[in-house]
Amino acid sequence: MKIRIVLFFILAFITLLVIPELSFAQCPMCKAGAEQSLAAGSTAARGLNTGILYLFVTPYLLAITIGIIWWRNNKKSEKYQLEI
Repeated sequence: MKIRIVLFFILAFITLLVIPELSFAQCPMCKAGAEQSLAAGSTAARGLNTGILYLFVTPYLLAITIGIIWWRNNKKSEKYQLEI
């Protein structure tokens, strides 16, 4: 069972690394500005896309981290109660 969980997280991580090119989404105004910037030879649009992805992923990583910490502490407390 533990191996399945680890494999799931590894697969999810690899998937997130492989498909970020498909997930570049912006509002129309930002997209127009980024396209004009790219046409002018600037690389600011790439930085904008990366920033959007960081803002998108950060809350999920925080929620997953807090959930894992809670789950481990809960598991330890159940084990301690069984020993008593």
